Parts: sequence; structure tokens; C-alpha cells
Amino acid sequence: MAEEFGTVEFFDHRLKDRLHIIARDFFARPGALVPQACNGSIAKSKAAYRFFDNRRVNMGELLKSHIETTAQRIKDHDIILAVQDTTILNYTAHQKTEGLGPINTKEDKAMGLIMHNTMAFSVDGTPLGLLDAQCWARDLDKQGKSKKRKELPISEKESIKWLKSYRAVPEVQKLCPDTVFISVGDREADIYELFYEAALDHDGPELLVRADKGRKRKVEEEYLWDKMRSRAVSGFCDVFIPRKGSRLERTAKLEIRFSQITLAPPRGKKLPPIELYAVYAHEIDYPSELTEPLEWMLLTTVEVSNFDDAEKRLKWYTRRWGIEVYHRTLKSGCRIEDRRLDNAEDIETCLAIDMVVAWRIFFLNMQGRKTPDLPCDRFLKEDEWKVLYVYVNNTTELPEKPPTLLRSSADNSLTWWIFRT
Repeated sequence: MAEEFGTVEFFDHRLKDRLHIIARDFFARPGALVPQACNGSIAKSKAAYRFFDNRRVNMGELLKSHIETTAQRIKDHDIILAVQDTTILNYTAHQKTEGLGPINTKEDKAMGLIMHNTMAFSVDGTPLGLLDAQCWARDLDKQGKSKKRKELPISEKESIKWLKSYRAVPEVQKLCPDTVFISVGDREADIYELFYEAALDHDGPELLVRADKGRKRKVEEEYLWDKMRSRAVSGFCDVFIPRKGSRLERTAKLEIRFSQITLAPPRGKKLPPIELYAVYAHEIDYPSELTEPLEWMLLTTVEVSNFDDAEKRLKWYTRRWGIEVYHRTLKSGCRIEDRRLDNAEDIETCLAIDMVVAWRIFFLNMQGRKTPDLPCDRFLKEDEWKVLYVYVNNTTELPEKPPTLLRSSADNSLTWWIFRT
């Protein structure tokens, strides 16, 4: 973990030492509350709380080093998927925490923070690290005024988060000039201003977004969905759909259509039409009990000239599920919503460490699936795997050789223990 925070610069070197201690302790015991992660030491716990409360320490400064290290990992890849997504952190149970905001309806009075992350994935789905992180509390006085928000410019809306994250990617792109970056978003990212910015900036990241059917996008005075349904099927492909809530996992058979389109701006937007590519995927031969077969409309600035291109863009989009796994790791594995701190600023500082820990857990879990027989010292430093081994097995005796990344028995698997939560 030390290398992820290696270039953090503090006015006091003791703060950097404390950061490394906290990061190591959090990684060794993900999911433990601060006192537990600090081995029950009152002195270490107090030092950790003082660190979180230090106003010269913040999320942005802590993550800057991790993002720089992520760029070094990215350099080995020709294409990077910069996936954006939002998650809600619920701290309603911690009524004494100051600086939180509403996260749901005005009636239920739930309080917490909103977090919007961008993570770099290789095309095979390996998480390489964070590229951007935004965290904020909504204004309680503006709750329940969604109608008025529709009249505001995007710079004053919460949806500006998508453009901010998109604009953060070129900063990393400068460090990786030989890598193509594609910003990926779900239906919430179907924002005309985002498409317009991506279409104009030929040197910036490309864009791949799933269209929101409710926005009723138009192409040459015809609804986009109607136009794409009328095109001939170019081919078929299978896509694995993971389980989510009551939805069971399955392999969906999709018929694919694609086309270059000229997308018209929404009514009232004083912006010109833009040239994009559309990939329309519709599920066929689906189970009879399935009430909503898969239907995706992907809009992208990346050229789609044949079926192979269309299938590739579709597979790129499926990597978006990785950031949902990451957010589950943050909440279930690192239990970030159980952090009991005095105010939102302290939570954000603590979150910065948890976010890197969660990425490391996610990364090791993916590596364990791909290369289960590799010794863990290929990815963990000697002190890291030894601390984990001692803690996992409740022993002071270390093996002669580092254990492998993933095996069926707990005493031979570190990532099995790290990810079991």
C-alpha cells in the first residue's frame, strides 16, 4: 500500500508516516472499525482520528499519489476504459456527524454523502486504479426543488459530475500519450453537453454512454430508437449478465444493429447537432419468465464501421459493471458507511484511504481469478503478505514460501480472506 501514497507531500513528515500506518492497518483488516484496525491500541486510534481531523489533509491530496501510480500501470495498455459511476453513502445512523446532506426524499430524512468515482479498467476488466473522485453533501435547502433544477444550466446541476470526471481524464492522459482513453457511463450520463464536449475535443478521451430511452433523442427528425430498430441486423453475440438484486445471472443472446448518426440537441439547447455512432442491442430467445429483455442503445464517439467494431463497443460497455463491484467492496468489504467520525470532512479523508484499500482488494481478487497459482509476493510486499498471513491464520509461524493468490483453503489463500466479506 505504501507505493500508492508514496508521493503524498505533507508539511510534516510525521503525517506521511501516520498515513502509511493507517493504510497498512486498514488493508490488513478491511471492514474493521478504526479501533479494531489499530489493534485495539488507544494511542494508535487517537492518532488516526487526529489525522482524519487535520484540515491540511484531504481526499484530493491523498488520492493524487494513487492516481499518479495508476498512470504508471496504465502505460502498459493500448486502451483504457475510464468508467464513471455514482454511489450513495448512508450515514443516517450517525446522527452526531456534522456536514451531511439529504440522500433520498424529504420525507424519510436519510442523511449521507454522494460519491462519484472514475476508475481505469483494462479491456479485459482488470481494475488499474482511480482516475478521479468527487464527494459532496447535498444542500438541505434545495431538497424537493427538482422542477426548478431543470431550468438551471448544467454547471449548477448535480449532473455536472459527469463532465468534471470526463475533464479529469486528460490530466492522466498526458502521462500516457500512447494510450487511448474511453470514458464510459450508464444512462445517467446521457447528457447532451457531455456528448458535445467529447465530439469537439479530438485530442481528449473518447466517449461511450448507454442512452436513456426516456430522453427521446432525435436523429434527423426521427426518434433514435425507431430509426435504429428499422436497420438490418448486422450480427449476433452473447453477453453474460451478472446477478443484481432479484435479477438472476444469465447469458443473453443479442441481435446487433449499428449506424453513424447525427444527433439533434434537445429542445431549448442552443447547441449544434453532433456526429456519433450508435450500437443497438436487443435480446432474443430470452426465458419466458423474463419480463424485461435486455435492450441497450450505446452512443459513442469511437468509430463503428462493421459488426466486429459494434461487438467490441458492446463488450467495452459490459466492463462498466466492474465499478459497481468496486462500490460494493467499499461498502461491504471496507464498511465505509460504518465509519463514526465527527464531520463530513473527516469522513472524506478516511474515505480516501478506504477507496485505495478497496481498489487493492478488488485488484487482487481479479488477479486471483486469472492467475490463482501465482505466489502472492508478485503483488504484495513482504511485510504486507506476512501481516495478512499472521492475522488470517491467528499464528506467529510463517510459511517458508509465500502462499498463492487463490486456493480453496483459507490458510493458503490471502485474497480468499481479503474478499470473503
